[in-house]
Amino acid sequence: MEGKYPVVTLCGSARFKEQFMEAQKRLTLEGNIVISVGLFGHSGDQEVWENMDEGTLTKTKEMLDDMHKRKIDMADEIFVINVNGYIGDSTCSEIDYAKAHGKKVRYLEKI
Repeated sequence: MEGKYPVVTLCGSARFKEQFMEAQKRLTLEGNIVISVGLFGHSGDQEVWENMDEGTLTKTKEMLDDMHKRKIDMADEIFVINVNGYIGDSTCSEIDYAKAHGKKVRYLEKI
C-alpha cells in the first residue's frame, strides 16, 4: 500500500474483544490505519446469531471469513491477537493467507 500511514488488519479470536480494542488504540496512536473485525460474536454480539437457522449461520460465517480476507488484502500487514498463545483455526487460515500474499505478520505475544 502507498501512503504515509501503514494499514494494519487485526486478526484473532473474537473472544478477545478487550485486547482487540487495546491493540486498535495503541496501533492507531503509533500512526497506523487499523482495520478490525465488524462484530464480536463470541464476546458481546451474540444476538446476531440468536435467530439464525443453521444454513443462514453457515453462510454468514463464510461471508465474514471472506470479508476478513478482503480486509487483509487492503492491509500492509496483519497484527494477530494471540492471548495466552491462542490461535484458532480461522486465525491460522488468515495468517497463512496473509503470508501467501506477502503481508507482514506481527503478534501481540511472542510465539
